[in-house]
Amino acid sequence: MKIKKEVVIEVIERMDEIIAKMDGDEESMIETLNSVDSYYVKSAQNLLNYISFRSFDVREIQKHLKNLGLTRFANAEGHIKSSVLTIRYLLGLAVSEREEEALKGHWSIKKGRKLLTRNTKNLLGIGADNRRVRIMVTQPKEAAEDYELIRQMVLKGMDCARINCAHDSPVVWSQIITNIKKASGELNKEVKIAMDLAGPKIRTGPIIPGPQVVRCKPKKDAYGKVIEPGRVLLVPQSEYTSIPNTLPIESQNLESIEVDQVLTMVDARSKRRKLKVVSSDKNQVELKTVKTVYFEPGLFLITSSDEPTELQVGQIAPQENALVLKVNDEIWLKKEDTLGRPAEYKNEEMVTPAMISCQMPEVFDYVKQGDRVFFDDGKIGGVITSAEADILKIRISLAKENGSKLRAEKGINFPDSRLGFSGLTAKDKKDLAFVAENADIVNFSFVNRKEDVVELYEELSHLGALEKLDVVLKIETQSGFENLVPILLKAMKTKNIGVMIARGDLAIETGWENIGQVQQEMLSICGAAHVPVIWATQVLENLAKNGLPSRSEITDATTALKAECVMLNKGPFILEAITLLDTILCKMESSQNKNESMLPKLKSLAMG
Repeated sequence: MKIKKEVVIEVIERMDEIIAKMDGDEESMIETLNSVDSYYVKSAQNLLNYISFRSFDVREIQKHLKNLGLTRFANAEGHIKSSVLTIRYLLGLAVSEREEEALKGHWSIKKGRKLLTRNTKNLLGIGADNRRVRIMVTQPKEAAEDYELIRQMVLKGMDCARINCAHDSPVVWSQIITNIKKASGELNKEVKIAMDLAGPKIRTGPIIPGPQVVRCKPKKDAYGKVIEPGRVLLVPQSEYTSIPNTLPIESQNLESIEVDQVLTMVDARSKRRKLKVVSSDKNQVELKTVKTVYFEPGLFLITSSDEPTELQVGQIAPQENALVLKVNDEIWLKKEDTLGRPAEYKNEEMVTPAMISCQMPEVFDYVKQGDRVFFDDGKIGGVITSAEADILKIRISLAKENGSKLRAEKGINFPDSRLGFSGLTAKDKKDLAFVAENADIVNFSFVNRKEDVVELYEELSHLGALEKLDVVLKIETQSGFENLVPILLKAMKTKNIGVMIARGDLAIETGWENIGQVQQEMLSICGAAHVPVIWATQVLENLAKNGLPSRSEITDATTALKAECVMLNKGPFILEAITLLDTILCKMESSQNKNESMLPKLKSLAMG
């Protein structure tokens, strides 16, 4: 194809503008660059160069470069100035210019890739031999007592274990960490330990407890015939935990119960029932039934023998309650720390709306009538119809047809409200001392501005852990995204940082229609800074929770190849999720080819 000289000259002029912008921004940000740790100097410089580059709309340049048979800057974020200068050099040759001097003193494209590889290894560990992308797995509470579960996680591909300080206690965390280190040593595989600080997460408060009842139900086929009996485990009240199908017994005579004995009872629905003993081991007795049984405290199970033994059901943990909300329902969000409760009805007319408390009362100072509200990762949505000093009245506009369940400890998002708080909470500072002593990485939640990073670093310095503990910045809000560049530059004052794209909250904050573009921009910006990215929230979630992945989940998992690590959340089928993700990442690794992106001008991003 014949090259039009005027097109080449036009592109050269645009490239010269970009190079001049890069040089000028570097000079204006020299103080910031000088404050960065030497480990990150080149990366910080490249990040600034990338933001300078993206201050231009280069889509027209990309089209011309394609027609000229040259690269279009796809995936060039890690070595942007070198790529720009190389293209400028080649274009200069096309019009008989000499450009060798312009290329001198700038590190190579290959060097940019090496820096990201180095930083990923230092932050997230060596990883598997047959895949580049690491796998991070959120640890469930049962991992504290189930060593084999963690061992299988490591065996199937877990590279990093995540513990969320928003749940459980230091005792449980310690037990999980002990099991992780044991499995890591036994299998001779490095496993990094990352711990999330809860952060100023806005959550729903507690709800009045549900009934103290345990249901034991057999499994039936399509004809209603029992194909598997229901089972329940009897344990002493002192050893009882709220594990499903476990029943506390107040009396201390479980040892006298023998296999094949039949126990009779009248259940909570006044139904006469018989249950057969299938196993008896010291203080644990397992029963089976072919009919559904409802147990509640105070009921008796009686052995059918000459000298019958009575077993009295003890105190059962109340079931978790939920508020069922439908479109057009009203719910009151209360500032006062009170128990939530369902709506009250009289003659099918609502007398009092459902209400629930907000665990962060500061919210009430920033929200107003007309602001949108989302609950539980956007599953339920509404609009504030009245914003009073201690009550927000919300009209539900988004819910399932038959109603959506809102439970305690679920996230609340206010995407239209500029909430003026972030950084470390009192709980975070307390937990951080444990994290600094026991973990490799702290995942810093809800980072909104560079001042949040300063606060974290000051606290780590106070604990003597600034050089010891690596940091992952969780970007979960619109403010965090907009301030990502200054956040990264401030974080670069120490080694080994990463960014987690927390897509759940971020999607609500930035809008469902924008999250695809937002996460792509974050990947590019972090790539320019040579900062590893962790791809989080709802990856293979349906598989982990229900045992079967959706087609869209598989596609999402393959998209995660753009990041350096993928995070899986806990669920009953987490081992299957790890296995599938490992298989997908390994198979895709050899054929990985990031799609070329067209690059419009970046909007609403701060530089410093």
